[in-house]
Amino acid sequence: MTPHSERDLLARRKKLLGAGYRLFYQQPLHVVRGEGVWLYDSDGNRYLDVYNNVVSVGHCHPDVVAAIATQSAQLNTHTRYLTDAILEFAEDFLQEFPDELQNITMTCTGSESNDLALRIARQVTGGTGILVTRWAYHGVTTLLSGLSPALGAGAPRGDNVWLIDPPDTYHHATGSMTTSVVRALEAMQQAGARPAALLFDTIFSSDGVFSGEMQDVQQAVRLVRDAGGLCIADEVQAGFGRTGSHRWGFARYGITPDLVTMGKPMGNGHPVAAVVGRPALFDEFGRRQRYFNTFGGNPVSCQAAHAVLNILRRERLQENALQVGHYLEVGLRKLAAQHDVIGDIRAYGLFIGVELVNNASRQQPASAYAERVVNLMRQKRVLISTTGPNGNILKIRPPLVFQPEHADILLSTLGEVLTMHPNS
Repeated sequence: MTPHSERDLLARRKKLLGAGYRLFYQQPLHVVRGEGVWLYDSDGNRYLDVYNNVVSVGHCHPDVVAAIATQSAQLNTHTRYLTDAILEFAEDFLQEFPDELQNITMTCTGSESNDLALRIARQVTGGTGILVTRWAYHGVTTLLSGLSPALGAGAPRGDNVWLIDPPDTYHHATGSMTTSVVRALEAMQQAGARPAALLFDTIFSSDGVFSGEMQDVQQAVRLVRDAGGLCIADEVQAGFGRTGSHRWGFARYGITPDLVTMGKPMGNGHPVAAVVGRPALFDEFGRRQRYFNTFGGNPVSCQAAHAVLNILRRERLQENALQVGHYLEVGLRKLAAQHDVIGDIRAYGLFIGVELVNNASRQQPASAYAERVVNLMRQKRVLISTTGPNGNILKIRPPLVFQPEHADILLSTLGEVLTMHPNS
């Protein structure tokens, strides 16, 4: 793609789409095709995708494509008619959850799932207060943007929202999450509010990629429940076996949430999402309110989600995430021994945060350098991003079909960038 045509494309985008949209990378990437772990630009160059969890089983997996096409050619309608696909999927999918969680409501996006879960929590508990972590991201609706500090200062905090610390043992003492929950509940009580729910991303990805100590998270959940609130596990990031050790992020902490929300990876890019939870909660909510979503649970979406589930099992992608994630972690720790700018590595299967610092002893965030690394990697056709409140944590989160040979490309490219362009 010539610089002229790229400028033209950017100008058309700005004119037609407005200023609200954002692009990755200083030099935006014009993608035209995807396959497995690869994205291809308009000139036919391929890029290793080490960031995209949306396509959990790989770009354009033929089984998902076939499931969508076949069902689209037969029937697509809403859940107010009796159809088979949603029931067949629900019966199979709920086997992936603890026995206590045996109801499912289908939505289209993770934002819709979180919105519905919070509606249920507020209706059932009678409370209004919601606890989220300090740099959380949970969605794009008015309600969810008010619960997503990661959207920046321009997104005002919603009403009845209390911020808590993530279980970050790199920067803070053990038990920081529990301590902050205690303070938040006290402040909520002083404000005359009652808690409805603790909502947390089970890998705390926007906060910097943390999987905290089991006891800290368990105690935080217990405190909220004792105060009358529910526990909502947001599995959009950590779910579907990405951490390798467990199918769902909440299982890492030995807890069973009251509600579980899912989104992006569920349909491998097709807009399908869900809330899974305790039947008593759905029953109580249903007695007082009704929920209808025109596209949530349509046959095409259910077939897409069922195809993804079958691929996860057949191709043993959770096991692959564990094995390849470990291989990648070992390589990253070798790089850390060579480059002082790597202050910490937090690796959980195929979800890894690499924290870059200017001074390891003071843990000073190397934010500008992290951005530079990401853009240099893009120039070398390896795609990653950053996360965390200071944007200094390299976010590595590839499709679950990632293999050791792909990890080698990432490691060699990152090593080259860190060596040729050291932090200064």
